[in-house]
Amino acid sequence: MFMNSTDSSPAKPVSDVIIIGAGIMSATLGVLLKALDPSLTISGYERLDAVAAESSDAWNNAGTGHSAFCELNYTPERPDGSIDISKADKIAEQFELSKQFWASLVQEGQLPDPTAFIHSIPHMSFVWGEANVEYLCKRHAALLHSPLFQGMEFSTDPKQIAEWIPLVMEGRDPAQPVAATRMAVGTDVNFGALTRALSDHLKGLPGVDLHLGHEVESFKHKNDGIWRLKVRNLATGEKVVARGRFVFIGAGGGSLPLLEKSGIPEANGFGGFPVSGQWLKCQNPEVIARHEAKVYGKPAVGSPPMSMPHLDTRQINGRKELLFGPYAGFSTKFLKKGSYTDLFKSIELGNIRPLLYAGARNLGLTKYLIGQVLQTPQERTAALREYYPEANPADWQLEVAGQRVQVIKKDKKEGGVLEFGTEMVTAADGSIAALLGASPGASTAVAIMLELVQKCFPERAASPEWQARFRQLVPSFGQKLADNPALAAAVREHSRAVLQLEA
Repeated sequence: MFMNSTDSSPAKPVSDVIIIGAGIMSATLGVLLKALDPSLTISGYERLDAVAAESSDAWNNAGTGHSAFCELNYTPERPDGSIDISKADKIAEQFELSKQFWASLVQEGQLPDPTAFIHSIPHMSFVWGEANVEYLCKRHAALLHSPLFQGMEFSTDPKQIAEWIPLVMEGRDPAQPVAATRMAVGTDVNFGALTRALSDHLKGLPGVDLHLGHEVESFKHKNDGIWRLKVRNLATGEKVVARGRFVFIGAGGGSLPLLEKSGIPEANGFGGFPVSGQWLKCQNPEVIARHEAKVYGKPAVGSPPMSMPHLDTRQINGRKELLFGPYAGFSTKFLKKGSYTDLFKSIELGNIRPLLYAGARNLGLTKYLIGQVLQTPQERTAALREYYPEANPADWQLEVAGQRVQVIKKDKKEGGVLEFGTEMVTAADGSIAALLGASPGASTAVAIMLELVQKCFPERAASPEWQARFRQLVPSFGQKLADNPALAAAVREHSRAVLQLEA
């Protein structure tokens, strides 16, 4: 847990690293850097009074452990009918890096109990209709060419699918063509619990100074190469100057406004489009007990990738939960606990054009969000019943999920484009970096932070000492698992055993 600070000095000693935000990205970077060089000094600042209270919180993210096993938007169909698995391979590999890193931390005693944040759960895709069944069949065949998807099962047999996911099949029209894939090695990850565990470890290390309830208000980069950040204690109003050689902005939806305040040229042209989310949460223990899978389907035609519906078994705070969603919404906030002025304050001369162009090219998204906001309870239940035909509305309660900010950036050809992934923005001198965007986000935190460290600390990252430590922490570092079946199987088995996942 981050510590509150009562330091009243006008300026703090120079830190090697300043981290803004207390989510999974920041915690991962802090632990990684201290593992690479225990002598590094780190100062961290979080505006809220708790760790992982925004996008990393278990109720505010999908918690899937995104590995592309079941997410159909990662395997698009090409115009010729073939399936492109390149993005799925990349995301699956990135999640394997995360598991390797967590397993190494468990072995080194830095993460005491893996069962507090990760559990085994089958990942499934489920579709209906002849065209979708054909697509899923082709997807399954294509993915089996990759060692990262070995063991994926496919079935069009209603009886077999009913054994896997009885709630999904009960009450369904027996004449409806259906198909499902299943990966037994899928996981459920509580990224809030993981972030808190990483932060608990980090705060106990020498040279680490981490503060809750502190908001960064401004940035200055002096000729001496040191960043100076004006930080306000939200409880007392006191302001101090934090100084650091390297700054990481990992504030989730709040990263864009902070990046803009940094004044670096690389931030010019970036904008953000906020999207909120809601879940239906099951209140009936008998129903919850009968579902044991993460079941993802295809978004409706014309809807965005983040609308992928799923009937999702979760483990949250020691309890099994069942969610369905997400139902999208719109808010001008960039954070769940942010301000309704966030969107308007983020608009600058440099990003007006990209925002306008991206908006004009995504009118369908605007129409979709308006439709979601205006949904009635009956319409939400109808969407649930496509995946659970016998769902009783009385068993389900609507819950507000997290806030996401999709990246909008300049594009020479199109003026501005809306991105649905993550974007790392770094200064030319590598002295400051920010992470923007959302999915697959948390699941690929380790891969993203490994990339950041190599980009922002190039000389040290290339040294024999850091290279050796990279390979200790992530055994497949520098190798591509998709091209090495033996290595893929070995590291997956090692991570499974150490993290106490089911075989």
